[in-house]
Amino acid sequence: MTTPINIMLVEDNAVYREVLEMAITRDPNLELTDKVGTAERALQHLQPSVGQKTPDLILLDLSLPGMSGLEAIPWIKKYVPNTKIIILTQSENEADIINAITQGVSGYLLKSATVQQIKEGIQTVMSGGSPLDPAVAKYILNTFKAPTSNRPESTPHTDGEEDTPLTDREEEILSLLSQGLVKKEIAEKLNISYFTVSTHVRHIYEKLEVPNAPAAISKAYKTGIFGSHD
Repeated sequence: MTTPINIMLVEDNAVYREVLEMAITRDPNLELTDKVGTAERALQHLQPSVGQKTPDLILLDLSLPGMSGLEAIPWIKKYVPNTKIIILTQSENEADIINAITQGVSGYLLKSATVQQIKEGIQTVMSGGSPLDPAVAKYILNTFKAPTSNRPESTPHTDGEEDTPLTDREEEILSLLSQGLVKKEIAEKLNISYFTVSTHVRHIYEKLEVPNAPAAISKAYKTGIFGSHD
């Protein structure tokens, strides 16, 4: 029997918090180890001196009373650097999305997601993936897909490599990630194994020096990688 994923829920809406608590406690693969209504309380519980169980994953709302979820992210990463963060919010604001992604969250889901989609997102993150709400993936595309003339130039290499560090297959997989597809869906679409997709994704992260898919997508548009074959 697998060890349940320990989850901290940071959500100020009592009704929504109760819905998520019920869904998590009914799933034998998940365990709700902590639930709080403010970022300040979450940070208190995460400090090493408190001695509470370190969560594997935090479901974090952005619109919280007092300190916002965005403001809490760097503190969370300081106290529990190995804990994954999934933003679970009503905010479709592009600035919120980009700020959260650039701070290294593992996923960004909207509260319009079903309970099943949220649970699948948790499993995806713990398997090394980065779930993005389809609307969020579209925002990322629209934000960074600037006209070619306005894209930042890729940093030139001095060792004779191409400007774009990714192979064609890696660019293809990254493009599918930017559309909100997970590794399993990419494997089915390209008719290759899940292991092969995972290997390509790992290489993408290493080459772009990023921790997850949202950050890779962001960097790809900022550096013009997706526009290199226009």
